[in-house]
Amino acid sequence: MQTFDVFLENKPLYYKEIDHERVHDAYGLLKPQLKHPRTVHIVGTNGKGSTGRMLAHLAYKSGMSVGHYSSPHILKFNERIWIDGSDASDEVLESAHQRLFSILGKEMSDALSYFEYTTLLAFVVFENCDLMVLEAGLGGEFDATNVCDKELSIITPIGIDHQAFLGESIEEIAETKIRSIQKQMLLAPQPYDEVVKVAKKIANEKGAVLRQVQEPMDKVIELAKAKGWGDYLIDNATVAIQALEILGIKYDLNDLKTLELFGRFYALTENIRIDVGHNPLAAHAIEKALDNKVVLIYNSLDDKDYEEVLRTLKPKVKRVEIIKIDSQRATTLEEIEKALQTVGLEYSYFKNEIKEEENYLVFGSFYVVEEFLKQYNL
Repeated sequence: MQTFDVFLENKPLYYKEIDHERVHDAYGLLKPQLKHPRTVHIVGTNGKGSTGRMLAHLAYKSGMSVGHYSSPHILKFNERIWIDGSDASDEVLESAHQRLFSILGKEMSDALSYFEYTTLLAFVVFENCDLMVLEAGLGGEFDATNVCDKELSIITPIGIDHQAFLGESIEEIAETKIRSIQKQMLLAPQPYDEVVKVAKKIANEKGAVLRQVQEPMDKVIELAKAKGWGDYLIDNATVAIQALEILGIKYDLNDLKTLELFGRFYALTENIRIDVGHNPLAAHAIEKALDNKVVLIYNSLDDKDYEEVLRTLKPKVKRVEIIKIDSQRATTLEEIEKALQTVGLEYSYFKNEIKEEENYLVFGSFYVVEEFLKQYNL
């Protein structure tokens, strides 16, 4: 049997055709061999990672054993499988891989996609936890994370993204994501009224309880502002807190003070913020959160509406520095230049020169943040 890192390296990240049944077949083999913790499933377009980590962090600090599965990672795969306050160690991942591979067998293990296999791997790592928080990939109903039963589904803000997989309209995208719910759903504040209508319709069809998030508490706003969080992170914290209340899990709001959301409007230095957002909805949230004009270090994957992202950020951008990224899905540099010219933003190429007198925002995708961190030599 190959070691976990070698096994994962040989799996393609992207598939032209997706077999939605395969992961259910694999989970059918795994389920009888495994204990299954209370589970929260998080689906949406934006805010899944930060909402999930806030929920997991507060529950862990209250004394529970908690696992949080998220994706993608910035620098190392271990970031995707967080357990009891830390990223899973190489040893924990290797042990889980050996067990999972032996249960599924070589044929099934090889057939599963990167995301499908690592989702089931997380189940193995988390089986002795009290609570498991699962972040969906790009979907909902057909996502690999949707194979198991869950106590609560959280629907974070839904916008237009991944149309090739999810549908062209906001209603189609919302349907695909929200059909993953089971017993109860907590709906975060939504930028589109259509999402609320779809949520009510599906909750009614499934006989599920639908709750909408209440206004943030003053204490949450106060803590968030002290940490330099924008309004969207205040919303996400409010969602996480209400989820804990629904689940009957005690928490101490002051534990948010010790939470670091690396890559989420994160202050890397006094004048550099990094954010892994990549679509217009994320750009709108970041534009609202920025106090000053910034130098935008940017690039994009080719399935994103990068022109709309740049147009949304423009009021807070002095100029753009294009950073080259290594991904088969990266937009061509010519297309990025064309979008910048259309939007009317001055640009050059990033040369790893950071000026003390300037403020910087690194934004556009996980790949952009990863490449910046490599060059910046963090």
